[in-house]
Amino acid sequence: MGNIAAFFDVDGTLYRDSLMIEHFKKLIKYEVLDPAIWHGKAKKTFENWDKRHGNYEDYLEEVAKIYINSMKGLNKDYIDFITNQVVKLKGDRVYRFTRDRIYWHKEQRHFIFFISGAPEFLLSKMAKKYQIDHYKGTEYYIDENNNFTGEINQMWDSNSKTKAIKDFVTQYNIDLDKSYAYGDTNGDFNMLKMVGHPIAINPVKELVINIQNDKELRDKATFIVERKDVIYKIPVNTPIL
Repeated sequence: MGNIAAFFDVDGTLYRDSLMIEHFKKLIKYEVLDPAIWHGKAKKTFENWDKRHGNYEDYLEEVAKIYINSMKGLNKDYIDFITNQVVKLKGDRVYRFTRDRIYWHKEQRHFIFFISGAPEFLLSKMAKKYQIDHYKGTEYYIDENNNFTGEINQMWDSNSKTKAIKDFVTQYNIDLDKSYAYGDTNGDFNMLKMVGHPIAINPVKELVINIQNDKELRDKATFIVERKDVIYKIPVNTPIL
């Protein structure tokens, strides 16, 4: 008999924004990065999404490219203070539903895993804040001098998250049919499909459509939408406007 686990995406599922983008903004605020980097293409990309033009995942991917290029050559230890500040100042900016589910899973003595596209050096600090021992984020490679190389092993697509879950299943003897997963974008699709209890939190349109078109997942999935101080449980077959 295997162990029960809960797999959580973080950005947009637990944290109400993107840890990477918050870190990006802090690096500019503290003048580690040139403000012109943000006020150029990154700001335009952000504003397009903020006005609800374009696709959320395209927005994140575009900003991620700018962020990764900007990080190249920075020393990981040099920016550690800023990295800590992101979680210290913004770590409580989370969805109430997801935070409460983490507490519930702890009470049930389930294994809890953070699997996120967020930089792993940020995700590790978020995991420590919520006392989560197991996590897998996007790895940012560093050289022998602890400087970022500009190369990554990303963790925001479905295939990467699938591999991470399979590794955790083997390592911790997880029974996926009894386990839970929480996600918000199409990068979480496979993760949700792998478990017996998939919960989509404020899901993007593409994820909603893909769940509705997949009978196996549609029959077992739950949609949760949290707005202001109200949490809604939405029928999976709700029409999209």
